[in-house]
Amino acid sequence: MLEKGGLRIRKVLRGPHCAIISDSNVAPLFGDRVRQNLTSSGFQPALITIPAGETSKTLEQVGAICDQMIAAGLDRQSFVIGLGGGMVGDISGFVAAIYERGIPHVQIPTTLLGMVDSSIGGKTGVNARDGKNLIGAVHHPSLVIDDVDLLKTLPRHEFNQGFAEIIKHAIIADAEMFRRVAQVSNLRTKQEASWKLAPLIQRNIEIKSRIVAKDELDQTGERALLNFGHTIGHAIERAGDYREFLHGEAVSLGIVAACAISIKKAGLPRDQRDAVVDLLRVFELPTRLPARFSRAKIFDALPFDKKFERGKVRFVVTTEIGSARLSSDVTMEDIREAIDQL
Repeated sequence: MLEKGGLRIRKVLRGPHCAIISDSNVAPLFGDRVRQNLTSSGFQPALITIPAGETSKTLEQVGAICDQMIAAGLDRQSFVIGLGGGMVGDISGFVAAIYERGIPHVQIPTTLLGMVDSSIGGKTGVNARDGKNLIGAVHHPSLVIDDVDLLKTLPRHEFNQGFAEIIKHAIIADAEMFRRVAQVSNLRTKQEASWKLAPLIQRNIEIKSRIVAKDELDQTGERALLNFGHTIGHAIERAGDYREFLHGEAVSLGIVAACAISIKKAGLPRDQRDAVVDLLRVFELPTRLPARFSRAKIFDALPFDKKFERGKVRFVVTTEIGSARLSSDVTMEDIREAIDQL
């Protein structure tokens, strides 16, 4: 599918100038391949590579990217391609949202997490000193190209972190998918044919797209359901300086904590909580924090999360696998207790 990327983009966008934004891990693998394909389709691409890792999601990096785009001659008719994982998709989308007051964005996710979650929904942004994704814009991609063959290049832990978001989607919206997810747990090691994974990716896209369509700007509370596990997950990321855990690993821990709160506040059956933990473990995702990791740092990071409004958290709980709702009665003490149990 990647070889047809230029032709697919040509059906949607004119260009001819475009910027391929990638990172130091992905660009050596796919950057030249995508650039050559675009060139053969009549585009004039500039490949811009940024350092890999969450620490690149800054306004300073955005400014540096824009400077390179200006030097490459990109204008109002140009577009941006994000080639990489969630970090690249977030920052490239934000660049597209603000460059020349907004130009089109194309997502080519190279991670499972990117395909099932971060490339969908239009949320773009960078991190502030005090929190994740506090600076950003809603800027939907004009096109998303998912090539599951790209996933074969991922290290196992990078591949597995995508299942945290898949399991989250199952918990909040699809009990049947929850039962099916365990059946693909050996896909990475066996390098099985993409047709087994593709339907799962498609189902996750459907779930997230449906929720986003009901609440595009995250104002009614419907879209907030996608934050299940993320309130505490983002705090764990920040407490670890975005180096200790991958995003999906932090979300996995956040899901465990959210399930503990859901038992207390939403009547989640304990055996369903145990089923969630067991499924996370199938994909080697963490369900307990290391003993040395500061729980106090996590708690201190919580108020900086963008899901806090007027000092109060909009916390998502699950009543049963396949269903979720916003709760107004989760207290900071409930959250502290759940963090202490991790």
